[in-house]
Amino acid sequence: MQTFFSVLLLVSALGVIITVLLQEGSQGGLGASMGGSSAPDSMWSRSGGKTKEVILKRATMIAAAIFMVSTLVLAAK
Repeated sequence: MQTFFSVLLLVSALGVIITVLLQEGSQGGLGASMGGSSAPDSMWSRSGGKTKEVILKRATMIAAAIFMVSTLVLAAK
């Protein structure tokens, strides 16, 4: 079981690194990512789930969540 979570930790860490590096920089800052932006490609708009940036943001969030959970599981053992 420890091997499984170690591999999961490694894969999710690589996933976070790759998805962060693929994202383009934004000038909106933290307010834009928290819903302060009215841009058509924001995460909660109708067409928001189809753009490259939104897909990369979601992939980053999922990989980061998997990374955190697997780290906590490995630390508990």
